[in-house]
Amino acid sequence: QRILRLAEMCRRLETEEEKVLPFYPSSLAEWEQQDARRVLEETPSEPLAQAMQDYAGLERFWQRFNKAKLEEKALERVRAALANRNQHLRELLQQYLEGAALSQKVPRDPHPL
Repeated sequence: QRILRLAEMCRRLETEEEKVLPFYPSSLAEWEQQDARRVLEETPSEPLAQAMQDYAGLERFWQRFNKAKLEEKALERVRAALANRNQHLRELLQQYLEGAALSQKVPRDPHPL
């Protein structure tokens, strides 16, 4: 019940691409997809497999969940790279400012004394 309510709430936050193309392209070959369809159509004999059929409707949820997790990890990597670049630029700026301050302290023309 809770997952279904959350799915309804998340539906409003979907991007246009997700609304138009809700299914993700499969990375399986055609013969692998046929084998998977055949296995899904068979009635399972093991208790665990029977219980898993009850949760087959959550497949789309898990696809989206995994996609969100992958995007989160990618954004974390981008953020870390930007933080490193920012730190490097701050160091370069500090060196530049130290050089500018030093050049102002050094007299340009020696005193005639």
